[in-house]
Formats: sequence, C-alpha cells, structure tokens
Amino acid sequence: MNKYPMTVQGARALEEEHAHLTKVVRPKLSQDIGTARELGDLKENAEYHAAREQQGMVEARIRDIEGRLQNSVVIDVTTIPHSGKVIFGTTVEIANVETDESVTYQIVGEDEADIKLGKISVGSPIARALIAKEEGDVVAVKTPGGVIEYEIVEVRHI
Repeated sequence: MNKYPMTVQGARALEEEHAHLTKVVRPKLSQDIGTARELGDLKENAEYHAAREQQGMVEARIRDIEGRLQNSVVIDVTTIPHSGKVIFGTTVEIANVETDESVTYQIVGEDEADIKLGKISVGSPIARALIAKEEGDVVAVKTPGGVIEYEIVEVRHI
C-alpha cells in the first residue's frame, strides 16, 4: 500500500471534502435520481442518466478520499524542531542564482499541491532537489529549459 504524506491542513481539507460529498452531495444526487425516475421511461431519460453518471463520479471520489485518508501519514511540521533543513511541510524561500528572483514554496503532499498558492508536491523536481538541504545551500533543478540553480534563502516551519 502506498502511504500518502500530507500536512495537517491537507488532511483537514480532505476530511471536509469527504463530509461535504457524503452529507450534502450524495443525498442531493439520490433525490435527483428519484425525481428523474418518476419522469417515466428510463431509456430516454437524460436527467436520470446524468444524475447516475454524476453519482458514479461522486462515489469514486469518496472512495478515493477514504483510501487516501486511511493510508495517509499526517506530518505536523510545527512539532518538529527547526533545524534549517528543508523537510516535508516546510516553507522555503529560494532565489534563482542567475536572476536573483526569489520565490516561496511550501512542500506538501500530492493532493495539496497548488502552484498558484505556492504549494508544490513533494514529488516535484524542485521539491526533490530541495529536500534535506539547508539554508545557504545551492541546488540544481533540472527543468525542460535546462538546469536552474537556486540558493535556499530561508526555511520556515509554519
């Protein structure tokens, strides 16, 4: 079985999505299917087929979330002593060595990754290059455009 590392916030978000799907969406879909069934001939009933298809997708997502939560390893980075090393869950400010542009990322689990929010997956090339390095270290990241070097400016446990 795969273990899924996630932050406390990531686990909470999955639990909230699960609760919403099971307590709000599932009952609504069940009601929609019942209403569509009352309309008559199921062979040509588009509303019925659409509701059933939606129900299948929701049930699959519920099972996926349950599996991920069962096999999750929740890591609360705030309980780990700050060592200056980049580990799962830390927020890292890095600066491009050539351009001196800096960017800040939090290293999170696969389900939590959202580049727009500055959250990158622990499996991403940048995160893999940063893990176990320390403030002041320079790391080389292979990108489709070539190798880019970044200096680790700051590591925070938030």
